[in-house]
Amino acid sequence: MLKEFRDFILTGNVIDFAVAVILAGAVGLVVNGFVSDIIMPVVGEFTGGVDFADLKHVLSPAEGVVGEAGYKAENAIRYGKWINSIINLLTVGLVLFFIVKAYNKTKTPPPAEEPAPAGPSDNELLAEIRDLLKK
Repeated sequence: MLKEFRDFILTGNVIDFAVAVILAGAVGLVVNGFVSDIIMPVVGEFTGGVDFADLKHVLSPAEGVVGEAGYKAENAIRYGKWINSIINLLTVGLVLFFIVKAYNKTKTPPPAEEPAPAGPSDNELLAEIRDLLKK
């Protein structure tokens, strides 16, 4: 069983998949940094200096002081972080679209199949049948 597992792990597909997962994590970090550090400040500037990460609807405010007895944390719907996540998703989707599009251009098209030779027409077949019946 250990030999089967070793053979499975050492196949090219598993190693390729592992490399793809590691690269996807790295690309995700780069894209996330791009969105949060470059795109969102530009979007915030166009929306009047609003930082989307700070947008929220407070359901119940915090009570007391952090670290003291009886402290109750703020309860809020943080929709700004959700907006950031949506923009991040759209950016990742766009980047992946361009990567797949570039990859598809590098692939060679499959060889064109030769058309099947055309058979005799209906008139030719009828003429052959007629000639055979005459004999």
